[in-house]
Amino acid sequence: MTAAHKVGSHKTAGHKVSGQTWFLGGVVGASCLVVAYIVLVDAPRRRDGVSAAAAAMNSKLTLKDIPFDGQQAYTYLKQICDLGPRPSGSAAMIKQRELLQPYFEKLGAKVTAQSFRVRHPQNGAGVEMENLIVEWRPEAKERILLGVHFDTRPYPDQDPRNPRGRFIGANDGASGVALLMQLGAVMKDYKGTLGVDFVFFDGEEFVFGDRDPYFLGSTHFAEQYVARPPGYKYRMGAVLDMVADKDLQIFQEGNSMAWGPSRNVTESIWATARKLGVREFIPRVGATVNDDHVPLCTKAKIPVCDVIDFDYPAWHTEGDTAERCSALSLAKVGWVIQEWLKTTGK
Repeated sequence: MTAAHKVGSHKTAGHKVSGQTWFLGGVVGASCLVVAYIVLVDAPRRRDGVSAAAAAMNSKLTLKDIPFDGQQAYTYLKQICDLGPRPSGSAAMIKQRELLQPYFEKLGAKVTAQSFRVRHPQNGAGVEMENLIVEWRPEAKERILLGVHFDTRPYPDQDPRNPRGRFIGANDGASGVALLMQLGAVMKDYKGTLGVDFVFFDGEEFVFGDRDPYFLGSTHFAEQYVARPPGYKYRMGAVLDMVADKDLQIFQEGNSMAWGPSRNVTESIWATARKLGVREFIPRVGATVNDDHVPLCTKAKIPVCDVIDFDYPAWHTEGDTAERCSALSLAKVGWVIQEWLKTTGK
């Protein structure tokens, strides 16, 4: 998850950002994509007075109780982190793609690379980028999209000691990828009539300054979906970002609740969590976040919500490492999404 830029001031510890807010109400124009990125409308976790640890104790769920292998997902997370920083165009990003494509193909998915080229914001050189589209039941004409970004920010710019240091991006990058890797392992049991696509977006935060654009991969994907209709339609979707924090609380994201179709998607996912007893999905609006779901909603008109726990102290610091992440958190989020697919994909 990237920093707010040209919005106002922020406090890294609490991730409170003040400034202007863009909502999706009425599906706003694409100009919002290159301006404000994150705005917390309040501080629901602290005001709430209930920590995620307490919520986890109340839910009494352990890894053994959850039919989604969070420990294996955590192993994947560490495997990705071992590649090192993975900014767009880097050797580690290429290695990550070389890991993911054969992995999903062995599981029976159709994997397509969507390549595009951008100018490096610092020197103007060409940078090759590539989204990966992993299709389950590719023959289906109506589909569900599950998106993550698999690039990491070039630097830990919010680190108070070393803002030009080494950024691993365990939660902010690897967590969504790891969750989809494990979800792919159980997609053989998916019986829905809707097709399902996992989309790995490149260039979500290939930024070096305040004016650099975000969401390059999801914007390109959305524009291609409109300019070259693929012969199928996405009925709905979700973007998964920062879903492995040990202190997990996932509030409903503000933009996702502001547009009716994406609000319906949000509420259906939180209803699934409620039925499963996963209390870390809190049915109340928390942060308003401009993430990869914004171009999908505004440009492609796909109802997509953002599943994100933004209150993460190691956000954009050198501390965003695997040790800050949790197999149990991955298990809980993965289970919710898995069960949501079962009911929604019918």
